[in-house]
Amino acid sequence: MHGLINKSLELFVRETYGAETWSQIAMRAEIPDNRFESMLMYPDALTDRTLAVCLEVLEKESSGFLEDLGTFLVSHPSVPGVRRLLRFNGATFHDFVDGLDDLHDRARLAVPDLDLPVFEVAPQGRNAFEVRCIWHRDFALPVITGVLRAMADDYGVLAFLAPSDEGAPPGLSVTLLDKEFSPGREFSLGALPT
Repeated sequence: MHGLINKSLELFVRETYGAETWSQIAMRAEIPDNRFESMLMYPDALTDRTLAVCLEVLEKESSGFLEDLGTFLVSHPSVPGVRRLLRFNGATFHDFVDGLDDLHDRARLAVPDLDLPVFEVAPQGRNAFEVRCIWHRDFALPVITGVLRAMADDYGVLAFLAPSDEGAPPGLSVTLLDKEFSPGREFSLGALPT
């Protein structure tokens, strides 16, 4: 597993639950030097073990914890690059969701060895989409659910997300209920603020 994914998990736990909690998790999961390096590759077994220890120590259910991780990746100021990469996917939330099938390739341009899910997006009328998530890891869909909820807030859109029961691979039904629900967060294509 790419270190960026593991580092995201580490940052989420550190920022949300504290450095002491992360230290406890890192020791129990046997993470080298009790931290992940963003640009290294790690065995999938270490990622799985770290996630399992997080759930055990924090007494959390997997889907809720992973959805919170997805929300964190978009909304927390310590990881502005994720939000920025995602906002380049479309000027509106509708465009953003419609363009998710390009996200995998766009991310690979920035980090060639980063293995992310591939998305298949199928419009379901004017304001609804079916989003399928294709990946070799089963924890992707809850993380993506959190990311999509946070991005809807970021764009100022009220959206309804629900697991899709039809077909495989796993997916989400995304329905835009109000495109101007709130002002949304400011975003500029220019340089990052200093």
